[in-house]
Parts: sequence; C-alpha cells; structure tokens
Amino acid sequence: MPIVAQSSTETDWVSRFADDVIAESERRAPGKPVVVASGLSPSGPIHLGNLREVMTPHLVADEIRRRGREVRHLVSWDDYDRYRKVPAGVQGVDGTWAEHIGKPLTSVPAPSGSPHPNWAEHFKAAMAESLAELGVEYDPVSQTEQYTSGAYREQVLHAMRHRARIDGILDQYRTKAKASPKKQQKPVDEAELEAAEGSGAASEDDGGGGSAGYFPYKPYCGNCEKDLTTVTEYVEATTELTYSCAACGFSETVRLSEFNRGKLVWKVDWPMRWAYEGVIFEPSGVDHSSPGSSFVVGGQIVREVFDGVQPIGPMYAFVGISGMAKMSSSRGGVPTPADALKIMEAPLLRWLYARRKPNQAFKIAFDQEIQRLYDEWDRLESRVAEGAALPADAAAYARAARTAAGELPRTPRPLPYRTLASVVDITAGHDEQTLRILSELDPANPLSSLDEARPRLDRAENWITTQVPAEARTVVRCEPDAELLDSLGDDARESLRLLLERLDTHWSLDGLTTLVYGVPKVMAGLDPDAKPTPELKAAQRAFFALLYRLLVGRETGPRLPTLLLAVGADRVRKLLAA
Repeated sequence: MPIVAQSSTETDWVSRFADDVIAESERRAPGKPVVVASGLSPSGPIHLGNLREVMTPHLVADEIRRRGREVRHLVSWDDYDRYRKVPAGVQGVDGTWAEHIGKPLTSVPAPSGSPHPNWAEHFKAAMAESLAELGVEYDPVSQTEQYTSGAYREQVLHAMRHRARIDGILDQYRTKAKASPKKQQKPVDEAELEAAEGSGAASEDDGGGGSAGYFPYKPYCGNCEKDLTTVTEYVEATTELTYSCAACGFSETVRLSEFNRGKLVWKVDWPMRWAYEGVIFEPSGVDHSSPGSSFVVGGQIVREVFDGVQPIGPMYAFVGISGMAKMSSSRGGVPTPADALKIMEAPLLRWLYARRKPNQAFKIAFDQEIQRLYDEWDRLESRVAEGAALPADAAAYARAARTAAGELPRTPRPLPYRTLASVVDITAGHDEQTLRILSELDPANPLSSLDEARPRLDRAENWITTQVPAEARTVVRCEPDAELLDSLGDDARESLRLLLERLDTHWSLDGLTTLVYGVPKVMAGLDPDAKPTPELKAAQRAFFALLYRLLVGRETGPRLPTLLLAVGADRVRKLLAA
C-alpha cells in the first residue's frame, strides 16, 4: 500500500505540482514512467543553494511514488563541463590548478589527498553521500559517459546540420541582450546562495565561430584536452571537422560521426537533453527567467530544432545562510549539504525545503537560529501526533520525516536541541558527564544510554564545536568569585540562600525552572503562581545575571536550569555559597 502524505492540493505545493506533472506525462508519454530531472556541476563544493535543484523535483517525484506511479528522477552530473576557475580554498593545494582551466572536469586531477580519480568524482562523492542520507532516490547520469560513449552522437550531428537555425534563434536573444540595459552587479554575499548555480547556469555560452561560421559543438583538444578550440571547417557530407587549439597550437581533422571528445555548448546541450530524456518536470533558478537565459532560449531550441517539448517546472528562489562561523574562513566558500547534515538531522533539512514553495526564499541556520528551528520542528511533531497540525504543515512534516520508501532514521528520545547543545558545551563532550546530566532532566524517566539521544546529540555537539566561536563557549568557574560574593547586599545573599536551600527538592529540569523563576517572587513577597509584572521581570533578570556571573563569569549563558544541572549540585553550592 503506497504511503500517502495527508494533504490538500490547495495548501500543499508538492501535491499540486505532482498533479500537473502526472497529467502532463500522460499527455506526452502515456503509460511510460514519469521523468523529472535535476542538473549539478561538480566544479567545486556543491552547496545548499544547489540542493534546491535536487530537492524540488525529488519531493514531487516522491509524491508521485507515494501514489503508486513509476517515476524516474534523473540527476545529470555535468562532469563534462569545462573547468572554469579554481574555487576559493583550493589554490596552491597541489600545484597550479589554473593550468587545468579549459579541460573537462573529469580530466582535472582530484584535490590533494582525495581518494577519487579526478576533480568531478571528488565533489560528486560528497554530494552523493548527502543525497543518500537525505533519502533522495535518483538515477545518476554522467555527461562524460554520455558524450564519450557516443550516446549523443545522433543529437550532435543533428545540431550540426541545423546550426544555421540554432544560430538564428540565438541571434534573436543576442540582439535583445545588447538592447537591454546592463544589469547592476550584485554585491558578493557569502550568505546568499544562488540556487541556479551549478546546473549549467554558470556557463551561458551559446557557441560561436570564426570565418567558417557558427558551430554549436566544442571539441576538447586532442593534445592538451582544453576547449580553447575553434572549428575551422566542417564537411556535412562526410562529417569531417577540422579544429585548431589556441592553447597549444594543435590542430587536426576528425570524423564527427566517430569522434567523442567534445560536447554541445550549454544553450544547445540542455534542450537536447530534454528531448533525448523525455523530461516532464525540471525546475530552474530565478536567473533563468531573464530574456536570453539558457532556459528561455532552450524552450525555443527544443521545439524548433529537436522536435521536443520544454519541461514544466517552477523558477526557484535563493537559499540563504544565517551565520557561518568558521565555515567561510576555513573553506573559503559556502556551506554544503554535508556541512548542514553535521549539525542537523536529515528530516529537519528536508523540512526546510519542503515547507516553502519553490519561489519563496529561505535561510538555513548555522547560528543560534538553529535552536529555534529545532524548537519549531519539535512543536510541529507534537501537533502532528495530536492531529492538530494544519494540512500543509502536516504534509511538509510527512515529506520531511519519510519518503515513499519508508521512515528516515530518527532520534529515539528527541530531547530539545538547545538543551543538548548547552550540555555538551558545558561538559566539552564528556560522555559520562553528559549522560549524568541528561538523565537528571526527567528523573521519572531517566535516559539509560546516550544512544537514545543520538543522532541529535551528535549534531548538537558538532554545532557547538564547529559553529560557536570560542569566546562564546561556556566555561564554568573552578573557584568561587570571592570578590563578587563579598560585595553582595543582604537581598542578594538571601536570594542565593533560598536557591541553595531548595536545590535538592527541585533537582530536575522542570523543578529548577520553577525554582529560578520563583526565588525573585518569594523575595518580593509574591505567591509562587503570581503573574509576571514589569517589576518582577526586572528582578528575575537581575537574579539570573547574578547567577551567571557567579557560575560562568558573564551575564548570559545557557538556560539556567540546564546550566545548574550540568554544573552539579555540589559545585553549584561551592560557587554560590555567600
């Protein structure tokens, strides 16, 4: 029986697209598997903006599978693209990487120390591992294999026969581009990931030619392997093609009907693949909405040259990053799915992509915001369990927590992320101490093993150690602050005495929460259930600041109940005894 996400097409964007895709597939290719597609370029680390290129069709494909329909999600690895530039953080690692610019990505050596055979395979491997963890089912397509095996030979020869028509189509848009005002250059912002980058959008070449005319095909040089080549002659009857290389001066004549060392330029390659693979649904980044973009031009080329139909699919918006801590400086780039999966569980990351419509931008948290996101996720899970979640929210949760193949791995005891982060911050990851503290959170139902809190515990620990600056980490005092204790007035001393007097009877997360908020109420002569007033809130803030100063030497820190549990009753008494 297929797993169905409880949703409504009026509120759930995934269901709405699935309806459209199924209907379009039945119109174009009745009875055949539905084909959806993504494209990724392994030219460097594949970041979280690129992930939207995969997650959007994945969620739609997964919904179609839940309905019992056969669907193929093609992920085209654009590994036969040219190596365009040396990514930040790689220069100088192993030789001069700039010398490889112009070669196919699969002909560039892998970064130093990599176990993979070439540059493309190195970056593909990291993304493939992340997609597996995210539960993304797909059929990989290597463009290197497709071109070098001759799979596209007929399509290449067809494009060469119709090169005048292609040139005419492209020229319409070249004219528009010249006529339109120059776009203002956006400032570089490492926290903004342009989702379209990495699917060919970065290579908007449409081919060109010298005195011999226009050619939509670019050979890789038989001597230096670079694409700095110019076709100088093509004989259609024999398919003999002559080219010369500007990089090394090499030239040769080959028979294109037998030659597999080159590729169609991007603006021709993409529509060719739509027709070849029968793609029904493929999203694209917002930059493809502009006149002359590869998506717009491709729509005309696929119809008029390859007798195909452009896929349906939304333009998707940017993905941003809130807080990057060490990531930018250590990597020289923006975070990848693997980076995100080190600090958050796969269902949470899936949820961030599932809950927003493709045309809505959103941010992925690497800073304190991740704690709020986890709180929101936990509340949603509770509402879903109670049957109180809104239909769209319940659908997004279902798509995040499971796929058509089944449930994603989950934490048996999902303790609050902010609590886990506070505990591992204080204990510096010491397992015995961590287990003691977590077991005391709920004495009636103590944790018996840290495995019950994993993998969420490990993600929280990774967040603390990789994303929280050293100066923001919590260090508990070893000795009392004698000077501060001696300077306290009678009211402050009395508030500390009340806290320590009731410590044992309130030794649980809920109990300590009641205690730290209750002491200022007692000091003000109020009932323990008294509603907060501005004066009471001010007194509570002052009391909390005093406790933080005595325990960790600053006026803020982890939630006090968690901090007290982590420090331990004996040490709390030692540090607070006035």
